[in-house]
Amino acid sequence: MTAWTTSSLAGFARREWGPLFRTVRDALVHDKWRAVPMTLGAVCLTSVFQVVQNTSWGFQPVQNLGSVKAVDPLWLALLRTPLSLFVPALDLPVWGALAQILLVFGISEICIGWWRTLLIGYVATLAGTTYARIGLSLGPDHPFGLPVSDRIVNDTGPSAAVVGLAIYVCWRYRAYLTGAAVILVMIGEVLIKDNLAGKEHLAAIAAVMAVCVVRAQWGPERSRQPLGRRPPPVDSR
Repeated sequence: MTAWTTSSLAGFARREWGPLFRTVRDALVHDKWRAVPMTLGAVCLTSVFQVVQNTSWGFQPVQNLGSVKAVDPLWLALLRTPLSLFVPALDLPVWGALAQILLVFGISEICIGWWRTLLIGYVATLAGTTYARIGLSLGPDHPFGLPVSDRIVNDTGPSAAVVGLAIYVCWRYRAYLTGAAVILVMIGEVLIKDNLAGKEHLAAIAAVMAVCVVRAQWGPERSRQPLGRRPPPVDSR
């Protein structure tokens, strides 16, 4: 690899991830784990739900608290949504959910604050839940429709929130190529698997991108400025 190529890659990395990396690094160096209290609480809550739902006595209570299905009444789904993020999906390894929360929620909490992290996460999750109902009403023959069997699929876990947060943080820190890569991966997921989760991820992306557009057009001036310290220009001579 030539020196020019190495320099170009380093310059790209500084532009794309530099402000985000410095923000996260400075917070962790200064505050250690105190920088992400909400994230640690979310990891603990998810772990507790995982342990409890795998007992003979705890499965149904956990389902009653945080399990969302498209067949449920809307009011019940909305009531369960706040905890549904932290109920691990039954068909996926729990370590995946814990890793997603620790990494993406942690970065988001540092970069945009705990309450914005929760807000964007819930916007993304509700977008997925709403899409499931719309998709079922459209039917399996519609390009955006869903099969009847998806009515009883357990719609839990943090994945929609994680995808939405990734898009939002990339927008706020102007890591546009990274955000585009996330979108392409989610499109690929739908093309390969064509399942409810993948389509809900696309709905989450659409909802969060709408939030970004609204903030960019009509939000306060500070929301139009990129977050993080920008890298100084590099002299290529």
